[in-house]
Amino acid sequence: MQLIPAIDLLDGQCVRLLHGDFAQVTVYHDLALDLAETYATAGAEWLHVVDLAASRDGDGADSSALFELLNNAPQRVQTGGGVRAAGDIRERLENGAQRVVVGSVCVAEPERFSDWLEQFGASSLVAALDVQIDDNGVPWPRMYGWTEGANRNLWSLLDQLVAAGLVHVLCTDISRDGALSGPNTALYREILQRYSGLSLQASGGVSSLEDLASLVETGADGAICGKALLDGLFTVDEALAVLR
Repeated sequence: MQLIPAIDLLDGQCVRLLHGDFAQVTVYHDLALDLAETYATAGAEWLHVVDLAASRDGDGADSSALFELLNNAPQRVQTGGGVRAAGDIRERLENGAQRVVVGSVCVAEPERFSDWLEQFGASSLVAALDVQIDDNGVPWPRMYGWTEGANRNLWSLLDQLVAAGLVHVLCTDISRDGALSGPNTALYREILQRYSGLSLQASGGVSSLEDLASLVETGADGAICGKALLDGLFTVDEALAVLR
């Protein structure tokens, strides 16, 4: 299982948002490249980078900090945030990203994302699906910064995307994101029971080494860790020892 440290970039700084709320921002580090190098030196082979400025500002966003990081990070990088067109994917891949993470388009326009899977290859794309669990335990995707819900549940959406060739999926239980409340292991187990061929990245809620150990047991291929590493709840070295 891969440890994938997360860096959220906003206005050139490394930050974290609570539940995706731009009004609840914590600034952790001014130089994202320094943090990336620290993670790589400790043994993390992947980095997950979200360009929050692109998410917030769209086409007018200043993504220079992202491209600087992509061109200089010592490890492999997957990056998302504000990916709305094929040109966004191409630009990030050309600037050094190994994988591009696509969120809202997967939910709002799954046919267009399916075309991108064919155009760029399934190994280059990650479907980022942020879900809200209803009272019956059914996960429902949300989009556009979690402000809008989908008219179909996660299982219906994944049926379509998997049929189109999807391999990499990053799933976040919104209620766990940035809250250090523990991951939703039941959700990840069910995803992999239904779609055994997926390479699943678990995101949201990791607060301890015990949480990481519980994720290993789900069969997920990767664990996204942001706030826990930034807050020093455990180190990359400690996390890798558990995941191995």
